[in-house]
Amino acid sequence: MRRRGMTRRSLVAGAAGLVAAMTTGGDAVASPVRQGGGEARLARGELRGVWIATVANLDWPSKKGLTAAAQQAELIAHLDRAVELRLNAVVLQVRPTADALWPSPYEPWADCLTGVQGQDPGWDPLATAVREAHDRGLELHAWFNPYRVANHTDPARLAASHPARRNPDWVLPYGGKLYYNPGLPEVRRFVQDAMLDAVRRYEIDAVHWDDYFYPYPVAGEAFKDDAAYERYGGGFPDKAAWRRDNVDRLVREMGERIRETRQGVRFGISPFAVWRNKATDPLGSDTRAGVETYDDLHADTRKWVKEGWIDYIAPQVYFKEQRPDQAVSYSSLVSWWAKTVRGTGVDLYIGEALYKVNSEDWPASELTDHLDIAARYPEATGHVFFSAKVVQQDPKGVMTAIAERWAR
Repeated sequence: MRRRGMTRRSLVAGAAGLVAAMTTGGDAVASPVRQGGGEARLARGELRGVWIATVANLDWPSKKGLTAAAQQAELIAHLDRAVELRLNAVVLQVRPTADALWPSPYEPWADCLTGVQGQDPGWDPLATAVREAHDRGLELHAWFNPYRVANHTDPARLAASHPARRNPDWVLPYGGKLYYNPGLPEVRRFVQDAMLDAVRRYEIDAVHWDDYFYPYPVAGEAFKDDAAYERYGGGFPDKAAWRRDNVDRLVREMGERIRETRQGVRFGISPFAVWRNKATDPLGSDTRAGVETYDDLHADTRKWVKEGWIDYIAPQVYFKEQRPDQAVSYSSLVSWWAKTVRGTGVDLYIGEALYKVNSEDWPASELTDHLDIAARYPEATGHVFFSAKVVQQDPKGVMTAIAERWAR
């Protein structure tokens, strides 16, 4: 049984349309009635999504400092392309580096818009994205990164109003980047509040997180959270267990607070696809991956599914199908995740590495084969493609081929 997502879909199916509450500069306005084209597809249980990354201007805007009109035109082009390719959801990154693509009272405007963090771009990208997506029958999943503060280690480069500058004890440098310290309860509460502002003010369809929790390990460098562990780690057998509990609390509390804030908004997470290898844990996948989220990112992704804290999981299965020399295969992970979600009510969507088709090593048939493999598992009810710029490029015609398959 699907929980909040199915409730929302049922309401949409039984109504002529849904009027979405929008905000621009903090003032509520009504959006046009949704036509439900995407809803009809989702009611059959399949999600077909694309990630639109804004960090470092990966997908959108194409560069910093474009006019508001140019930014809007590029965004709408991504939405129109999604419709052309028979997608029904877009996952838009709206909090890339502890800043915002809406007028947030908690955090500054994102620098990917104007090139200056904190500078008003002259429009509300999230409001426009929700309205324009819904007008096209697309779901809008708002993608947030909970802990990343900057892709550099100089707090002085942040906007003067940035919470990380006002609260320097919240921040730790690691691997050439700045992160909020997940071990501090005040940090956990703050990042939830900042994200929930968007849930409260916009008719987004889902809150979406990616694979960044504790940072990916950097050889020879320690994440220096000893002080927080000394203060809050009593009762845990080791620091790793304490760190996992910190992330568990973030996930569990966020799910609870989303439900309290706005019914019908789903909560999904897109982790690195390997929870643990079977050699590490008999419950793990038949893989030999170098990174395991449970041990390396302190993200117990399997637990979040089993406990029902989230509505969907979209593991980034960015691997080819099995070859003799491979440590990980696509089918081994899809099979493991299908078994993991079975009977939980949590939806499974497969994250697809469309960008790898640009390499000679990935023929277009690799992606179409992935859809055939996933179709063997009734638990796998959708795919999300990374990323929007590559969807626009349609390398080797693979997205056109996939859209033609969906049309049959």
